[in-house]
Amino acid sequence: MANAAERVYELIKETVETQGVELWDVRFLKEGASWYLRVFIDKSEGITIDDCTNVSHAIDPIIDEADPIDKAYYLEVCSPGLERELTRPFHYEKVVGQKVRVKLYKAIDGKKEFTGLLELKNEGIILKTEEAELELSYKDISKANLCDFE
Repeated sequence: MANAAERVYELIKETVETQGVELWDVRFLKEGASWYLRVFIDKSEGITIDDCTNVSHAIDPIIDEADPIDKAYYLEVCSPGLERELTRPFHYEKVVGQKVRVKLYKAIDGKKEFTGLLELKNEGIILKTEEAELELSYKDISKANLCDFE
């Protein structure tokens, strides 16, 4: 079902943007006995309840007509939040110069988790930590989040 989220992303991207917001991500997740289709939207001045409602009303008929998911689910439209997960290259572009926490698939010098300031480089990032500058490929990153504002 991992491809269901990507199919929905492609189906609704244009419609979401006509609502004056950006489509950040789409996730299809099982929590307990229920499935959730979560659509994350963003805009520079922040997301309101009205933004979520408007997007939900705009995309619901599109998803229903295309029917890309073969099981019952709840549709949720929400903000990616302050500690948003970075999963697509454009996510990294949006937060250049900000503090991020990165978890890696393989350890570097015995560590798999690093926090630092983000810069971009070709097919990856440069993470400026207190100890070093790490050059990482997107494929090396298992998870990345914008850090809380400590």
